Amino acid sequence: MDIKVLGTGCKKCIVLYNLINEVITELGIHANVEKVEDIAKIVQYGVMLTPGLVINGKVKMSGKVLNKNDVKKYLQEEM
Repeated sequence: MDIKVLGTGCKKCIVLYNLINEVITELGIHANVEKVEDIAKIVQYGVMLTPGLVINGKVKMSGKVLNKNDVKKYLQEEM
């Protein structure tokens, strides 16, 4: 699974990145998690509000920090 957290390094972006890593560890999912901080790359995904979450090339959400249940839901949709 390929996961990207889009954001310029703000507190919300860091919180989402850490939450993603926590959930994949809990679920035992093998995933490549990447922080994308380059604004040009973020815009290529059509994301204007950060943080953004991209799983397997699909933008799942932008502009808010998810809770753990939402993260699990998005990950399970892509399994």
